[in-house]
Parts: sequence; structure tokens; C-alpha cells
Amino acid sequence: MSKIIRLLKYFTPVDLVVITSYLLLTLTHLVFHDKIAGWYEFAFYNILAILLIFVIAFFDRNLRHPVWTNLHNWYLILFVLLTFKQIYFMVDPIRGTIIDQLLINWDYAIFGVNPTQWLHQYSFPLLTELLQIVYSTFFFLPVILGYDLLRNNRIEAFNFTAFMIVYGFMLSFIGYFLFPAIGPRFTLHQFEMTNIELPGLFLTNFLREIINTAEGVPSGTINPIQVVQRDVFPSGHTQMTLIAMILAVKYKVKSAKFIVPVGTLLIFSTVYLRYHYVVDVIAGIIFMVFTFATGKYIYKYWKEFRGAEFNTP
Repeated sequence: MSKIIRLLKYFTPVDLVVITSYLLLTLTHLVFHDKIAGWYEFAFYNILAILLIFVIAFFDRNLRHPVWTNLHNWYLILFVLLTFKQIYFMVDPIRGTIIDQLLINWDYAIFGVNPTQWLHQYSFPLLTELLQIVYSTFFFLPVILGYDLLRNNRIEAFNFTAFMIVYGFMLSFIGYFLFPAIGPRFTLHQFEMTNIELPGLFLTNFLREIINTAEGVPSGTINPIQVVQRDVFPSGHTQMTLIAMILAVKYKVKSAKFIVPVGTLLIFSTVYLRYHYVVDVIAGIIFMVFTFATGKYIYKYWKEFRGAEFNTP
């Protein structure tokens, strides 16, 4: 038992969240194996990923070589992207429904209008271009924050930030299972008419195509509503951007001067560009609060469990 405990101590708080996520995903595949195509392949890759994380953590701890340290610091980017795509093959087969009408009703009850339709009267190409570019920076904001912290050798701040970002993503992914939805660009608007109804200038269509392809609906997709990723509620863009903004301000990094204004525009863009209902944004704020409220205790507990020997940089 003591050897098992010592092996567990090799895992950082970030490793803990990633491994827990893979175990939960694997368990979900086993429980719903009759609904998920290729479930055994996903389960195999998840277990393989856990073993790989152990190898990375072990060599980082024992060799202290920059290659292993950097790999340990940044592998989480690949984890988030691969997990996002894995969930694509899970949510709809398991749930088989969407709750968009409920979200539309909530928005209308709060505002008396459908916000994305109401905002359309104020749209113009230059604003659309700016907001589409800003929206596309979503995955880069946490990376910029992390790089800024590491560049200034603020290791503990980086570790906590990485943990909160990954933990936040895991919670938002759980939200997609509980509240599957596709967003107003498919329900309140004609998805195929987006480029015509909400035109930009130079990069808008190109950036939209990248995002659409990542969500399973590249140009020419037949019945996009049936195949697009169910990733609307909560707004992960809102939740994760707020986490990055708050931590950037908390740690007083230089990049906060970029992250805060861009993040503010990004949150607005989620509704303006028809990716989210306003209640998705509200849910993103609630998930952000929950992430901070619970995450700090998980982080503290695991650091204490590992002890000084394993927490020393």
C-alpha cells in the first residue's frame, strides 16, 4: 500500500484532474457501451493516456530535465482538445436529445426577446470581424497566461492556474452531458445563412470554417443540426475566459492588459456571433464560481497529500 501511495504522489493536482477525467470517461464508455460506437477504442486510449501521464510525471520528478518538465507542464493542452473531441462521440448517443427550446424560453423570459435576434440590428461587418477574431483566441488566452507565469519563474502560480483551467474544462464537459444543446445559430437562425446574414471583412468566414470543422460541421455538411457537437450549456468560453481573466489580475501579470479586454469582448462575442444563448453565459459564470469555490480545496488537499518532498520544484 505504501508503494501505491508513493506512486500516486508523483501526480500533480493537474495530473489528478486529467486522470480522474479519463477514468470517468472510461467508466461512461463501459456503462453505455451499447450506445457508443467504438467505445472499446476510446477506453483503451484513455487507459493508455493515464499510463503515459505516469511516465511523464515519473521522469519529470526523477530526471528534472527541461524536456520532461515542459512536457509535464503543457501536455494538458492536448488533453483538453482530445477530450473535447472524444465527448463529441458520446453526448448525443447517450442523451439523444437537445434542450435548446428550454434555453430559448429562459432567455425570452428574462429579456422579452431572443438576444441573438435582437443584437442583429446592431451588427456590422467591422464589428463582426473583430469579434470573430476575438472569439478565436479562446484557447490561446490560458496559454498566454501560463507562458507569462513560467517566463517569470512563478511556478506555483502556474501550477494553480493550470489546475484551475483543466478542472474548469472538466466541469464544463460534464455540463454538456447534463444539458446537451447546439445553440442559436442552429435553432433561432439558419446556420447555412450565417456568412450572409452576419458578414465580416477578411478573416471571418475562414475562422468560422475552422470552428465549424472542429465542431463536426464543415461546409457542405448534410443536416448539421444532427451532427454538430453538443457544447453550448454552460458557455465554456465564458467560464474559462473568466478564470483566465481573474487569475491574470490576481497574479498581476503583464499579459493581463491583453487578456482582460480581449476576454471581455470574447464573452460578448459568444452571443453576438450566435454561438450561445445568454443563459449559457450566465451558466458559464456560475460554473466559474463553482470551479474556484471547490477547486482551491482540491488543489490544497492534493498538495498536502503529496507532501514537501514531491511539491518542491
